[in-house]
Amino acid sequence: MATTNIWQQFKSLIPEGARTVVTITSNNGDGTSSAILKDGTTIRVRGESVLGGQKAIIQNDEIKQVVSSLDQFEAEV
Repeated sequence: MATTNIWQQFKSLIPEGARTVVTITSNNGDGTSSAILKDGTTIRVRGESVLGGQKAIIQNDEIKQVVSSLDQFEAEV
């Protein structure tokens, strides 16, 4: 049965779990990889599809896809 609650309908459009860009440092050989968050924290994520040194998107502690490494600039206005 479809819900008429507009909030529940809206929530169903948003994927579960936050997505984060990390830098993969190494593949561990056991189906996991080590990664570094933007703040310098090291974490272990599921998946070995991205090589060390590349950036990846993770969701729910699992590698979803590789992303391009682009320069980042900060400007104060």
